[in-house]
Amino acid sequence: MKIQILGTGCAKCIKLTENAEKAAKEAGVEFEIEKVKDINKIMDFGVMMTPGLAIDGEVKSVGKLLSVEEIKKFLTK
Repeated sequence: MKIQILGTGCAKCIKLTENAEKAAKEAGVEFEIEKVKDINKIMDFGVMMTPGLAIDGEVKSVGKLLSVEEIKKFLTK
């Protein structure tokens, strides 16, 4: 499973990365985290507000800092 954090490196983006990693470990899924910091690549996802979260290339959240529990719901569907 590929988890992509879409953001330029702001505090919320960093916290979202931490929460995503924790959620994936708690859910017991095999994962890889990629930080997408290039604004053009972020826009290619259709994301205009950061942080964004994409799982396997599909955007799940935009402009919101998700909790560990919220991210786990996306990982276990």
